[in-house]
Amino acid sequence: MKKKILIVAGLILLVIAVVGYNIIYKNHRDIKTEEAEFTLTAATLSAEFAANESQATAKYADKTIVVTGKVTGFDEASGTLMLDEILSATLLDKTTTVNQQTQVKIKGRFVGYDDLLGEMKMDQVTIIK
Repeated sequence: MKKKILIVAGLILLVIAVVGYNIIYKNHRDIKTEEAEFTLTAATLSAEFAANESQATAKYADKTIVVTGKVTGFDEASGTLMLDEILSATLLDKTTTVNQQTQVKIKGRFVGYDDLLGEMKMDQVTIIK
């Protein structure tokens, strides 16, 4: 009887170990290859946050989105660009250069809305040609 209990307990521990390992070491998301859930302009995204911040946050948070807008700022050192002065986007490839005042389409993960600064944030961004 003790032998059966030890075998069952050993199997349960093995299952817990395998499940735990898979949870801890799961594959990271590859935003660059993910299908975008939403495609919109920076102005449209801003208008949704102005109308209902909590609903827009629930809709877009941690989702892959495509956003179109005009580059109003670019920091080459950090690889961060601003679209329409309301969306801050950190580029995945820090060697990318972007010309100011040009229309671009970017794809990345929506991080959130900073109500203090009134700007939205994205990361893991790639420029769609």
